[in-house]
Amino acid sequence: MVKADKTATMSRLHSAARLARTALAARLLTHGFYAGQDQIMLALGREDGQTPGGLADRLGVRPPTITKTINRLQAQGFLEKRASNSDARQAHIFLTDIGRDAIQAIEKSVRKTEKQALKGLDKKEQKALFKLLARIEANLTDEEIAIEEDENFEE
Repeated sequence: MVKADKTATMSRLHSAARLARTALAARLLTHGFYAGQDQIMLALGREDGQTPGGLADRLGVRPPTITKTINRLQAQGFLEKRASNSDARQAHIFLTDIGRDAIQAIEKSVRKTEKQALKGLDKKEQKALFKLLARIEANLTDEEIAIEEDENFEE
């Protein structure tokens, strides 16, 4: 039996996160996406027309990182920038038709990676893991935990 001390737990958490991201990155690459681009695409899929600053805040990254990634996605034909109607200095980012079509491929890659990662865990274990990870996130962000019941966990 493996002894779970705090160092080993954090090491496992880091390792699992890194391996999950690597597996997802490999799947996304087959659709022309690089690490991090999927998060911007999914955020715009939920709410199109966000500003780069808004995306940066929502995704927890620095604005220069978002700008660089947006420029790459724009060059790939997935996004377009448009000046704000109220402030020409402010840009809004929109999915192109190609970008909207790509959302399905990204979501499928995420689902396949999640299925791979959770293989062998029953619904009860998956729900417990979800709650534990939510607690860890809340602890690290000093926020109260608010876990909504997910239909994926209903038995």
